[in-house]
Amino acid sequence: MYYGRILLFGFRRVKTGKYFGTDGFRGEAGATITAEQAFKCGRVLGWYFGVNMGRKCRAVIGKDTRLSSYMLEYALAAGLTASGGDAYILHVTTTPSVSYLTRCDGFDCGIMISASHNGYRDNGIKLFDSRGEKLSGGVITLIEKYLDGDLHPFGGEIMSASGKNIGRTVDYVSGRNRYTGYLISLSTCSYKDYRIGIDGANGSAFNLARSVFDALGAKTYLIGGEPDGTNINGGVGSTHIDALQRLVLDNSLDIGFAFDGDADRCIAVDSRGEVITGDEILYILADFLKKRGELSSNRIVCTSMSNGGLIKSLKNRGVECTVCDVGDSNVCRAMRQTGAVLGGERSGHIVFSKYGSTGDGLVTAILIMEALISSNSTLAALLKDFKPLSQINCNIPCNDKQIAMSGAEELAAELAERLNLRIIVRPSGTEKLIRVMAEGESNEACALACKTLNEKIIANCSKF
Repeated sequence: MYYGRILLFGFRRVKTGKYFGTDGFRGEAGATITAEQAFKCGRVLGWYFGVNMGRKCRAVIGKDTRLSSYMLEYALAAGLTASGGDAYILHVTTTPSVSYLTRCDGFDCGIMISASHNGYRDNGIKLFDSRGEKLSGGVITLIEKYLDGDLHPFGGEIMSASGKNIGRTVDYVSGRNRYTGYLISLSTCSYKDYRIGIDGANGSAFNLARSVFDALGAKTYLIGGEPDGTNINGGVGSTHIDALQRLVLDNSLDIGFAFDGDADRCIAVDSRGEVITGDEILYILADFLKKRGELSSNRIVCTSMSNGGLIKSLKNRGVECTVCDVGDSNVCRAMRQTGAVLGGERSGHIVFSKYGSTGDGLVTAILIMEALISSNSTLAALLKDFKPLSQINCNIPCNDKQIAMSGAEELAAELAERLNLRIIVRPSGTEKLIRVMAEGESNEACALACKTLNEKIIANCSKF
């Protein structure tokens, strides 16, 4: 294992731009990310995939339920159409649906307006290429230059379309409905005898998830299904799993699924109220796919934040794990490089290359149900040979990540050696947080390491 040394993904190794981080352009709506900036993003995308390539750009746009999503949606559409592109509007939908439709319906690019698991004050712009994968760095660099007023790559300015060359917006609810049908088609079983809890996080999946599980015959119980623009991820969703635990236990449900704001994550709860994280999900599905002969090379991809017990437990089942850096884009890249068909993160981002090119919480939930029903068993039984190590995670708020990280790597290395732990200290790529993870045989040692690093990072921040 990793004990006595440290895997660090510190500030210097996070490769991001000024605006676009590890998962798109994200920040406080109206302050860090504005309508004017969204308009400029649309201008560049409409130009790059349109006039720049001698054609008319076709882009599909989805959004979550945040109040600010409407502002950014209209600004992006205005930018696209001003550059001569056509904007197809999905309205409230999930991030994976945008990826799916971009790939399957021949769009030049896809745009999702969401800050995922963040609170409602934040928002973001996620961009996909025609394959439904995260947009390449070259286009992102052009957008960043334009946002900073560097017009040289555009010959001085992006020309506005005029006359019949002006773009248009198209209501594309039919695309979202087709995606719903696609999800339903993935199941080979009826859920008729199952009582399923759904936590929609007051976000993108609030209506879609229940429609899918109802259509498959389940009796569904919904929380997080009353979005008002300001309550997305508010005490519900995959980052507030206790709400789903109460729902499952209070109603004696068979299983529950919690999604995040844009539904690219899924965390489950079993009938006992036990939390099933992305690591347990990867174990269940790797074993399920292997038994069906569908796990290519008997290999999956996980990240450095995955529990070391996952790697050991899967090895005992004849499955190898390739470990990559945190981030679903890193998972997808490692899957392409190794030929793995399954990969994911402890947070619940699970990727199945057979079904999509990004994490999809609803696909994850459906495949968990497939594994459950085909085994005629329980989640607890499916996990009986999964032996996790003690692991503690903490998130420490900070305004300046570089200052917060000062000396933290050295302290973490010393603690890892002294306490015989694996420790990761890294700045979040999506929030103003430093994330700390300690893992080992001793829960007390993990707690001590997290407490010590927490105090160090807080002290760093208080000096400035």
